[in-house]
Amino acid sequence: MEKKQFTGHIMAAISVVIWGTTFISSKILLEDFSPIELLLLRFVIGYIILWIMSPRKMEVTNRKHELYFAGAGLTGICLYYLFENVALLYTQASNVGVITSISPFFIGISAHLFLKDEKLKKSFFVGFIFAIVGIAMISFSGQDGVRLNFAGDMLSVVAAMMWGLYAILARKAGDFGYPVIPATRRMFFYGILMMLPLAFVFGFDVKAVQFGTPGNLLNLLYLSVGACAVCFVTWNRAVEILGAIKTSVYIYLIPVITIITSIVVLHEKITWMSAAGTVLTMTGVIISERMGNAG
Repeated sequence: MEKKQFTGHIMAAISVVIWGTTFISSKILLEDFSPIELLLLRFVIGYIILWIMSPRKMEVTNRKHELYFAGAGLTGICLYYLFENVALLYTQASNVGVITSISPFFIGISAHLFLKDEKLKKSFFVGFIFAIVGIAMISFSGQDGVRLNFAGDMLSVVAAMMWGLYAILARKAGDFGYPVIPATRRMFFYGILMMLPLAFVFGFDVKAVQFGTPGNLLNLLYLSVGACAVCFVTWNRAVEILGAIKTSVYIYLIPVITIITSIVVLHEKITWMSAAGTVLTMTGVIISERMGNAG
């Protein structure tokens, strides 16, 4: 039993380390790829990997189920990552990593609105105030100029909103009883389908020379295989072993990993104001989640 628990913790740790560093890989790739180009390439490769992992076809038995898969693909695959990628053009990777970590607030709001049995407790609002003050401090820290930071940081907030909607749609889709990997692949399919009009509008002009540097190729594979395929398997395995609540504690490490990696790899500077804002934001998320779970 102890060995199994240890395996669960290792799986969760692998997931958060990869997720925490994906912001840095995306930031590097956005120097040579547009946000929509990176988005399409990443998820098309991820989609292929999911087919390799589970090649059997999934039959959807109800049209309503299909709508949930499409909604999850739109919000969590297409829009969340699009807003995240665009945000990385205008603000630091560390900012995006911290601000998108407030998605539990939007999950709570979405659950309250669409799942009538979910109620918002006082701790939720206390934590939300902490997080909003923290985000304001991060946005106006002045590292790259107030206007530049503000645009990217607000796009990060919108990305967190999209993830909040996705989480509820994915949760409902999970209740339908379909196999996990094929169901996720279905969401990827709809996400990719909805990226295509954006690629037509904003342009998709990927050339072979963009893959010529080992850094670009490795980072793209890291995002596609690591974040889209490996993390999916390791995280769900961790939840299976440890349970959802115990595994969710690891999520709080993602912004910390992002900040450390962005300082080391991208040489981003963290001001005292953005550091204080990060602490306030994470405190708000923890208050909202832990006190809320305690009842």
